[in-house]
Amino acid sequence: MENTKAGLLETLDTRDIGRFYIYLAVLATIGGFLFGFDSSNIGSALVFLPFTLGPVAIGIIVAGASLGSFVGALVAGPLTDRFGRKSLLLADSALFAVGSLISAFAFEPTTLTIGRLIIGIAIGADSAIATAYISEFAPKRRRGSLAIIQQWMITIGILAAYVIAVIVLWIAPGAASTVDWRIMLGIGFVPAIISLLLRARMPESPRWLLERGKEEKALKAFHTLGLDATPEQVHAEAKVVVTEKERVEARTNWTKPVKRALVIVCVFFILQQITGINVAFYYGPHLLEPYFTGPGTTKVAAEIFGVIAAGILAVVNVIATYFAFRFIDVVGRRRLAIGAYIGMAVFLLIGSYGASFLSGVAQLIVIMVGFALFIACFAIGIGGTGWLLQGEVFPTSVRGRASGIGAAVDWLANYGLVLTFPILQVGLGLGWVMIIFAVLCVVGVFFVYFFLPETKGHSVEEVVRLFEGPVNRKDPSQPSMSR
Repeated sequence: MENTKAGLLETLDTRDIGRFYIYLAVLATIGGFLFGFDSSNIGSALVFLPFTLGPVAIGIIVAGASLGSFVGALVAGPLTDRFGRKSLLLADSALFAVGSLISAFAFEPTTLTIGRLIIGIAIGADSAIATAYISEFAPKRRRGSLAIIQQWMITIGILAAYVIAVIVLWIAPGAASTVDWRIMLGIGFVPAIISLLLRARMPESPRWLLERGKEEKALKAFHTLGLDATPEQVHAEAKVVVTEKERVEARTNWTKPVKRALVIVCVFFILQQITGINVAFYYGPHLLEPYFTGPGTTKVAAEIFGVIAAGILAVVNVIATYFAFRFIDVVGRRRLAIGAYIGMAVFLLIGSYGASFLSGVAQLIVIMVGFALFIACFAIGIGGTGWLLQGEVFPTSVRGRASGIGAAVDWLANYGLVLTFPILQVGLGLGWVMIIFAVLCVVGVFFVYFFLPETKGHSVEEVVRLFEGPVNRKDPSQPSMSR
């Protein structure tokens, strides 16, 4: 236990992280693993579904999770502000389990779409809550690193989906269209139940408890987090929190800086999605399988090779996300994002060249290299940064609702991308679609440069002040000089 003369929340903000903090961050982001797993397993199962599906129907089934995520994120925002972060995280785990079972036992496209929608609701709600929960107990110097664990777990979930698909198809290739695809979609039930059991032991956010006047539960939460707090300290801290809440805005806390931060986070999320990252993971095996089709190669064998190729991209994603974890609190959110968008644009153009002008093995190699380095750039500077910003730039009293709106916008953009990609690919070809994504990455560079301040090193109470005016060009980590 740690005794402190400083305020309890100030102590949380300034202390070093230990194993328990990392453990809590992992528990909060188990949903990220399920997020990645359940978003990507449809890509491996898609070609084996025993249904007759055209491009639009394929888009609807694959995008079903994204549409559900939009709804889940919107609903989760006000619910988590009212009932707490932990309660919603538990509900999400239960929804992941139910959706996995429905998907596994679907006997026609509508039932499968319903299962995907339920999984999507869980994904959206979890994406709205996880980093907000982490931001409310994490030390400010390491908040970025802990929040990036969410993105890391997503990447591990994506990789796990491909690994399991390869194993299942390799063991029983003759059952690909009968049993295998059901196992791929249903096995997510197991980690969902595990997450439900583990999350039941998490402490609630102490900031949320203090703001709701739940001082006894806040005292218990502080003790769980390693602070030797007394009831008197908790009472004094609760008064400070309420006073700060009233100072920002007595009634709603929806000040102009908060609204400005929300708009910037939403645009960041839109660009995060429409630059094409989830094409590689949702449609990866479907896209890459034709490059392995040839004389003497069965459909199942070609699909296995396609899944392996997509799995290689998922490995790149996991490894690159480590560098985001390592550097997000050192280099900063803004510089990493600008560099990432530049790299993404370059490697998309390289992939487009391969798709448009090469053939055979050379074409496959260039496309794979382009996709791999594009994914690496995204993982380092864009993927986790969006979720981190969503969790750290809003005041506690509206963090759930604001994070929910941001996540909903993210998933709506994701839905549009996933739904329209099959149509764009057929109409324009992969090469031109990649050029469009590259142009949007350039837009991302300018947006981050002109509108996103540097938030590293600030407490969650201080960050919103950076959005009181335009970005301070001389020092983006400080409030604008022209307010």
